[in-house]
Amino acid sequence: MAGIYLHIPFCKQACFYCDFHFSTLQKYKLNVVKAICKELELRKNYLNHEEIKTIYFGGGTPSLLTEQEFDLIFNQMYKLFRIAKNPEITLEANPDDLTLEKSIILAKFPINRLSIGIQSFSDEHLTFMNRAHSSLEAKKAIENVKNVGFNNLSLDLIYGIPSLNHTILENDLSHLLALKPNHISAYCLTIEEKTPFGKWTKNGKLAPISDEFSAQQFEIVIQTLKNNAFEQYEISNFCTSENYAQHNTAYWQGKSYLGIGPGAHSYNGISRSYAVANNSKYTQAIEEDLLFLTTENLTPTDSLNDYILTGIRTKWGINDVVLKQKHNYSNFSEINNLISEKLLYKQNDSFILTEKGKLLADWVAERLFI
Repeated sequence: MAGIYLHIPFCKQACFYCDFHFSTLQKYKLNVVKAICKELELRKNYLNHEEIKTIYFGGGTPSLLTEQEFDLIFNQMYKLFRIAKNPEITLEANPDDLTLEKSIILAKFPINRLSIGIQSFSDEHLTFMNRAHSSLEAKKAIENVKNVGFNNLSLDLIYGIPSLNHTILENDLSHLLALKPNHISAYCLTIEEKTPFGKWTKNGKLAPISDEFSAQQFEIVIQTLKNNAFEQYEISNFCTSENYAQHNTAYWQGKSYLGIGPGAHSYNGISRSYAVANNSKYTQAIEEDLLFLTTENLTPTDSLNDYILTGIRTKWGINDVVLKQKHNYSNFSEINNLISEKLLYKQNDSFILTEKGKLLADWVAERLFI
């Protein structure tokens, strides 16, 4: 099983918290799409002709692509790769793009899963984050995509936004659940250094976010979704009836994937590579049949720590046999310490985070690293 990730590096406007590679200048979007199609050709052998079971359009804002641009990319992928019969094909989308007209266009393509960046139903919070949509547009977007047949929906929520209390978060969760998605991704607002929020925090314009407040909000998210039959199968991801995000789950389970587009990362089990995060440099290189890539060959320690970092975040945890036989792991005294501290528990052959451990997942992983 392998996957393809396509990075579409364009947005209507910059969200104040985002540190992904993107541009708000859409003048050269078609040029980048053509370069993406050419990169697919240049790297068609990267996955050793494995069957492609998941495809993910991320960004940026992939829902900005036109019908012509989707046509170019899908035709190229299906021409060059061995695509599974029923692949999971996810498109990240912003609510303001999902008009009925755009939804009808999207339904023409083999996209069968939408990941929609709602983030909040509070117009105050949406303005604070500089989102391009309103709460009303978010609800209308869901209605539009359902009307044209999209039922596999993942909705994004951001918590930890500074507030006097938890009322807005509770209302957000209520609105989300009323829309009946089968998947919810809930992310804590994080202040990244190079973002507007990062600069405002450094300059004293924005107060640092309280870890205690964010932890309280996370517990509310977990408990509310659990009470509504959502399973927390990864720290930030919840679903009903095993509707796991197959593409992201493959990341966490160490499957190979090909990343296409400026700033995209790839992994083949031996090395990681990432493309230059600059649209003009990326496009120029591809036009000259060159790959502007940086490659990192993974040491046994890198592979082990990657396995711990990603696996510990999931409901499946890290496996005793894999640790011993594949990674020659020896730090079991620390695992026993974490079990004594009620941060981990053992189930069959796997070590899994407790509810308390989920609040400290990154710190637990660091303690297990070699």
